[in-house]
Amino acid sequence: MTPRIKTVAYWTTTVLGPTSFVIGGILSLTQSEEVTAGLQHLGYPAYFAAILGAWKLLGAMAITLPGLPRLKEGAYAGFFFDLTAAAVSHMAVGDSAGDIVAPLMFLALVVASWSLRPGNRRLASPVRDEAYVFGSPAELAPAA
Repeated sequence: MTPRIKTVAYWTTTVLGPTSFVIGGILSLTQSEEVTAGLQHLGYPAYFAAILGAWKLLGAMAITLPGLPRLKEGAYAGFFFDLTAAAVSHMAVGDSAGDIVAPLMFLALVVASWSLRPGNRRLASPVRDEAYVFGSPAELAPAA
């Protein structure tokens, strides 16, 4: 995949997936009728809207804005937990296949965004310094 195509794919999946959680976050924080009815249908208390709304909004901002790669990892993990829990919740109350698959489709966008993110949005890989881990070559040489 060329760097340009990868960048376009990253931003497309990020805008359609994690960044779209801004909308859900605002709807949850304002306790829209749709959100309140949905939570009630799934058996969750109304105050869950405020909790989920705040985390969705903060997670979307963390993933979309530059910097803070460790916070981005947490936000991606949070969306993974949110979306899998949504699918299981819909399954538990006997909702239709479409209601169960919908959060999993968003999950696919979140996972694609995570896997396509550029290097400056990733945690730095730990580099193993062989001399630090195993000692310097002089230390490893047999004694004369």
